[in-house]
Amino acid sequence: MAVFRDFLPWLQLLVRRRQRFLVGALLVWITLLAGLALLGLSGWFITASALTGLALAAGIPARLDVYVPGGGIRFFALLRTVARYIERLYNHNTVLTLLADLRYRVFGSLTRLDDASLRRQRASDWLSRLTADIDTLDNFYLRILMPPLVALLSMLVVVVFVALWVPGVAVLMALTLLLLWLMVTLFAANWGFSQSYQQTVDQQSLRRLVVDQVQASAELMSYQSAPWHRGLVAAQEQQALLNQQRLGRKTALINCLVSSVTGLLVVAVLWLASQVFFQQLVAAPIVVMVVLIALGINEVFLALPSSFIKLGASYAAVQRLNNLTDDFSLPATQPNLPKGSGLAINVTELMLRYPQALQPALSNVTFLLPAGKRAVITGKSGAGKSSLVSVLIGRLKASQGQVLVGGVAPWPLSSQSRAEHFAVLTQQVDLFDSSLAENLRIANPSASDDMLWEVLRAVALDSWVKLLPKGLNTAVGEKGQQLSGGQARRVALARLMLRNPKVVLLDEPFAGIDAATAKHIAMSLDQWLASRTVIYFVHQLSSLSRPPGIEYHWHLDAGKLSQCLLD
Repeated sequence: MAVFRDFLPWLQLLVRRRQRFLVGALLVWITLLAGLALLGLSGWFITASALTGLALAAGIPARLDVYVPGGGIRFFALLRTVARYIERLYNHNTVLTLLADLRYRVFGSLTRLDDASLRRQRASDWLSRLTADIDTLDNFYLRILMPPLVALLSMLVVVVFVALWVPGVAVLMALTLLLLWLMVTLFAANWGFSQSYQQTVDQQSLRRLVVDQVQASAELMSYQSAPWHRGLVAAQEQQALLNQQRLGRKTALINCLVSSVTGLLVVAVLWLASQVFFQQLVAAPIVVMVVLIALGINEVFLALPSSFIKLGASYAAVQRLNNLTDDFSLPATQPNLPKGSGLAINVTELMLRYPQALQPALSNVTFLLPAGKRAVITGKSGAGKSSLVSVLIGRLKASQGQVLVGGVAPWPLSSQSRAEHFAVLTQQVDLFDSSLAENLRIANPSASDDMLWEVLRAVALDSWVKLLPKGLNTAVGEKGQQLSGGQARRVALARLMLRNPKVVLLDEPFAGIDAATAKHIAMSLDQWLASRTVIYFVHQLSSLSRPPGIEYHWHLDAGKLSQCLLD
């Protein structure tokens, strides 16, 4: 029951696509029934033709209509082929649709996580959830949910059909097929649950070690620890292979049991049907038809053992994905920020301590920045500037103290509300492998080309872009590798200016930019920042790097904030 409860949120995605699910299941059912009908009718027709020929050879008057069964054989053969093709096309399209739904939901959950939750997992773990876990889960529809349902419906039709001719055989088939269905579903799932669950854990551990090996190769070589770490990778790989072999042996054994049971069922059906034939209750073609249908029912169970024995892997993936929604929860009612162009920032005795950290990242930070005013906070690397930014926009929750933006605590705000009211330029510039225009429109999807040129002019990039052969459609490359560091930073700043926030936090906005260009950008920023609440974060304040309009200056050192006088 607990397993089903964990699957429930993801089953709701299937409920939204229930029409596609039902149509796909119907196509699979039609394909299986067409195959069984083709096999049974062919057996009946061949036997009836042979007996008719023998009767005529013996001088016994006999008559057989070959056109109706011949047409039926052609019909079922064509139906099976066409239904199989449409089923594969339709169900794979459904899987791709569900895959898009899954990725959208998981990525949406990731965007709502706060910084503390993101830091609790490595980047390789997040990547694994977006790729491997979803790839494992998208098999749930085609391999676990649909096949047992179709198998039950097919068994019901077969048993009812056989009961019309030989009821005793139908009872035997019903009991045997039901026990077989339980064996390849519930028993297989329970028997292989722990191994398949561990398989997902082993693969995740192996993936983490391999990523660490690649990303930390320089450090491992410097400390002469590369052979030791490669040994860890090899040991984890060996453990994963051993577990995979154990799971494979269990799968093979269940497949062997399925083949044995269906084989014994065919023998039993043949014996019982023969007894009925000898009692002259049914004709010989009917006996052959029933036996061949019993033989063909094996196809219904072919995919079930290997799917259900790996249910633990799907459950492990579901648990990890469910943790995303558990890591971050928002209150039922969102606080309303006051209207206006700027918001006051009031921080009182703020303290922030990361888990297992010896010293707090921020300690007793107190300051008040009125609405629409500008301030600068200086501090060297590691002083706590990035942590303060995360707290101010609600990406981190303060350990102690109070943070109010516009009289409202930013922590409970949704990601949509944060994006609407806050704009942040961090030292790390994130550009995607797409065109310049598409990277800019991330901030404002409805922005026109004229708006793009306006913000590019503000950051002194318009002349350079006009010289490019493709202009705004120029690809910036993965992580913006086609741009210099200064150009990438100016693109990020231009993207920021396409928005209409109330609070703007700028971390080293002029880093990597020459003095003349920085002066031009500062003038453009001065106009755009009018009436907004602004905080600049810089390493040190000088006449060359001093932003315009600054009225407050604080210095951050080792997590402690002190007020400074402006020159």
